[in-house]
Amino acid sequence: MKYDTLIRQALIIDGSNTEGYVADVGLRDGRIATIGDLSAARAEHEIEAAGRVLAPGFIDVHTHDDTVVIRQPQMLPKLSQGVTTVIVGNCGISASPVSLRAAPPDPMNLLGTREAFAYPRFIDYRLAVENAHPAVNVAALIGHTALRSNHMDDLHRTATPGEIAHMRAQLQESLEAGALGLSTGLAYASAFDAETDEVLQLSEELTAFGAVYTTHLRSEFEPVLEAMDEAFLIGRHAKAPVIISHLKCAGAGNWGRSPQLLAALELAAKTHPVGCDCYPYAASSSTLDLKQVTDAFRITITWSTPHPEMGGRDLQDIAAEWDVSLMDAARRLQPAGAVYYGMDEADVRRILAHPLSMVGSDGLPEDPFPHPRLWGAFPRVLGHFSRDVGLFPLHTAVHKMTGLSAARFGLAERGEIREGYWADLVLFDPLQVRDVADFKAPQRAAEGIDGVWVNGVLSYSDGQANGQRPGRFLARSGDLRGGFSSL
Repeated sequence: MKYDTLIRQALIIDGSNTEGYVADVGLRDGRIATIGDLSAARAEHEIEAAGRVLAPGFIDVHTHDDTVVIRQPQMLPKLSQGVTTVIVGNCGISASPVSLRAAPPDPMNLLGTREAFAYPRFIDYRLAVENAHPAVNVAALIGHTALRSNHMDDLHRTATPGEIAHMRAQLQESLEAGALGLSTGLAYASAFDAETDEVLQLSEELTAFGAVYTTHLRSEFEPVLEAMDEAFLIGRHAKAPVIISHLKCAGAGNWGRSPQLLAALELAAKTHPVGCDCYPYAASSSTLDLKQVTDAFRITITWSTPHPEMGGRDLQDIAAEWDVSLMDAARRLQPAGAVYYGMDEADVRRILAHPLSMVGSDGLPEDPFPHPRLWGAFPRVLGHFSRDVGLFPLHTAVHKMTGLSAARFGLAERGEIREGYWADLVLFDPLQVRDVADFKAPQRAAEGIDGVWVNGVLSYSDGQANGQRPGRFLARSGDLRGGFSSL
């Protein structure tokens, strides 16, 4: 039997959270055709993979790649670390459906300038992705803040019944067109004043579709448990699975509380489908928020519209140079972005290791000086946390980035190496894979990623993208409530 590609004698870690096994894999017509002993078979492309791991392509469940997949479709920061699918529209901000009357409100400006928001309907965005032919697959959530910006003249209040009705209609239309669900970013000023009832009413549109509710909690600081309770209330009301975005204990006064957060997550999981994603770093990154300005931990500026020359410098040094307070310096820099070194490593490890957590980068591709998670999140889990620290076995690391993620978001026939599934694959050296990007030089490709296939097409090898862009738009497939298993 003739195959398009044969990968011989790879250690297959199939994404199901079971130990690996050695076998050959034959690819044909974009799918995994055969797994087994293919020593007598031939293919147009043959790879000897002895000593290397073949895993499903990584699924980045938490991205802000909404507009960059169209404007920079080669997607090198993701492709180079083995990511074959990105989920966009997180934290309440999405590129569609959006009709801006002015500059995008914070934090929608993380996705680009007003010109980047050219998709008044979700179907417009879906078609734009398909026409751009990105190098990776794209699936999308609908942002609550994006909906608010379409129908409200003032984001610093809760929506009226009429505004909620308009938002619900747009959300329903988007879900019919294949959106995964609704995301919120209730911590941000543009959504903080939305009362819980506003979100409860919107979430009712998820019920008929079996769609998911993801949330950047109303607080990740001291009231984090109350914010988690709000998220679970919304999920139960809508009969919708809940995914807490980048679960963390933010702020020095919150360090060490991860056992409490995880206990709350486990308790909710006993009666409702819930989970979380996290990134493998003890520093976060977003817009420069005056509420988070503190001298309790380091803050680095990633971009500033009035002072672009300050990108990459610490806020404390900028304030000293200007001879002003931290708060005055922050005000002078705005609008701006920042990295906050506001988490404790032990909390990060506990959350990352928990069975209910997936891996997401939360990378910000528009930042001129981005957090290194944009280029390094997935190899960091494989190399640093699994191999070097021993936080979990390699097959568990892979599962958190593949099979678990595909099941949670209803990405059919992806996330595992099975016959008949789409051939999204990554070949890596388990002894050499590591993240190279760091806070001083954040835009550097990982080491040890030997090959990346998207829909059966080799798109990255020997440290280089080859120009192939076989990614697809992935619409929600079926009811997502079945993708959550109990502990």
